[in-house]
Amino acid sequence: MNSDALPRALASLPIDTPLCVGFSGGLDSTALLHALAHDDARRAQGLRAIHVHHGVHPDAGKWAMHCERTCAQWRVPIEVHRVQVAIAGTGLEAALRDARYAAFETSLAIGESLVLAHHLDDQAETFLLRALRASGVDGLGAIAPARTLGAARLIRPLLDTPRDVLLAYAHAHALTWIDDPGNADDVFDRNFLRHRVLPLLRERWPHAGASFARSAALCRADAALLDDGDAQALAAARSLDPATLRLDVVRGLQPARRARVLRRWLRELRLPPLPAHLHGVLHVELLGARSDATPRIDWAGASMRGWRDLLHASRVVAPLPKGWRCDWNGAAPLRSPDGATLALDGAGPLPERSVVHARAGGERIVLPGRQHSHALKHVLQGLGVPPWVRERVPLLSTGAGEVLAAGDLVVSHRFDAWLRNHGARLRWTPPGDGLD
Repeated sequence: MNSDALPRALASLPIDTPLCVGFSGGLDSTALLHALAHDDARRAQGLRAIHVHHGVHPDAGKWAMHCERTCAQWRVPIEVHRVQVAIAGTGLEAALRDARYAAFETSLAIGESLVLAHHLDDQAETFLLRALRASGVDGLGAIAPARTLGAARLIRPLLDTPRDVLLAYAHAHALTWIDDPGNADDVFDRNFLRHRVLPLLRERWPHAGASFARSAALCRADAALLDDGDAQALAAARSLDPATLRLDVVRGLQPARRARVLRRWLRELRLPPLPAHLHGVLHVELLGARSDATPRIDWAGASMRGWRDLLHASRVVAPLPKGWRCDWNGAAPLRSPDGATLALDGAGPLPERSVVHARAGGERIVLPGRQHSHALKHVLQGLGVPPWVRERVPLLSTGAGEVLAAGDLVVSHRFDAWLRNHGARLRWTPPGDGLD
């Protein structure tokens, strides 16, 4: 096989941005880094490498030293990034991947491109794994050729290049690389496909790997078309609050489109995806609820709630602790236990001793232009303040118990006059609601 095929495959890389190679020391990344290190134009761009030291395998330290020696021989700067791997319910493979990409994102500079050596065979394996998990077109798109990674760009230029090309290149240039024994363990799904399933398929269909990779590319193209429609549908459903959608628009979407729009919305809010078993619950309990109901579903630290004609999603944030109170004179912003902030802009301290506290129920307030008090609960409901806001809002009261304000949503007649006379404004910033 022609070993010049690898440099040709790398010709698509950008020529005006520094490149950082994710260098494990294995065959794939060794061939990739060697080809780039022996290209004067790429070196002039600021070529460097990063090796993530997971510390899981007993030989991990030796692998890091091998990578350092290799880079020294090729005169390529290298950063060895030691990480702590937190193995959660997703398993070891996912934990290693998460730790690795977190290290990449931390190490990359603005405008830099991370280059990874994923190839056509990796793409075929990923497509099969996603198919076995009953993924839709988004998942079947498998490995993306490029995407953003923090302030940088991640590029995989070899997804159309078979592993045999990398192997031929490595042999032609007498390269040495690390063979991770874990790559031969069939207990891992990917290794089982690589060593037992795909070779059998290729006996009957020699181009099976290329066909799977092509199918992945077609799925990515279809997903891009669907994504345009999702963006338009989500824009039509938006309210002024990014964490809140209009229920009437969401209900009007076709079920398949609705599921895609909600997934996109949750991603934008940086919330975990809604588990498959909750989609039916969402349809019945939230989308099918009466207008006077307040349904709610929770999952993985996130929450979705319906109220009137609104659908709201956020991280689960506990309301202010009952009985919480704190003296405050307004001279400096006050941070409440739930992470919200109350600040007085444009004026000095409050004219009298005041206290910020959680709602206890039964509070009353005298509104601007009124002479008698109203139940604060009814005032907030009348203003259309959703329950997920009402349960968090702090109250500002005098030491004698007179309610001056509920966050910056409602102010009393007397406090409104004081704010106007002093050119001041009370500002309440709730917790992030998944947007921080």
